[in-house]
Amino acid sequence: MKSSLSLLALAALAVASPIQQDPVDDVPVPDPSKVQFRSVNYGGTGCPSGTVDYNIAADASTVTIIFDSYVASVGPDVAVSEQRKNCLLHFDLLYPGGYQFSVFEADYRGYASIESGVTGEIKSTYYFSGQSAQQSSTTQFIGPWAGDYVKNDKASQESLVWSPCGSEGLLNINSQVRLQQRDKKASGLLTTDTIDAKFVQELAITWRKCGSKA
Repeated sequence: MKSSLSLLALAALAVASPIQQDPVDDVPVPDPSKVQFRSVNYGGTGCPSGTVDYNIAADASTVTIIFDSYVASVGPDVAVSEQRKNCLLHFDLLYPGGYQFSVFEADYRGYASIESGVTGEIKSTYYFSGQSAQQSSTTQFIGPWAGDYVKNDKASQESLVWSPCGSEGLLNINSQVRLQQRDKKASGLLTTDTIDAKFVQELAITWRKCGSKA
């Protein structure tokens, strides 16, 4: 199934929309048809093999990741191993020389049902292999709390984490969902969309020329 998805992604990039203006330094961005997502790999207790699907937008500006099994839970009869789940995503990208790219915004959607005495947390860390810069964000849910949520990570231009300058880079996103009990009798669930039980993550990508400080 993953091989078919990769071919569809590359086909979508081949018919991408015309060049757009770069929001960072107002210059034309690379032709999206020249950007190739060579692979998407993942691993972790929240994303076992075969439980992740993805879709790449035709203009290469947005990637949607869908998880089937990203669920943390606590309760009197729940194993300790269920209290924290994590997923490490790797995006292997080939892009035009002379440009860098950065994830500047990410939306997480899901569902939380947390009783009084339980605290939930979603944490995400973004970084590129070979680069020292990282960026993290954390959202907490303090029980009682119940309902759908949208977690938005949005970086200022000054704190953006940029890919290596060159023609390829490995973007890594390390995320986790975790629940902690203050009351051992209390229960909680921090999970995915309530309709189809899928956790949806949308990544927006922006570009700049190498050497730009904007």
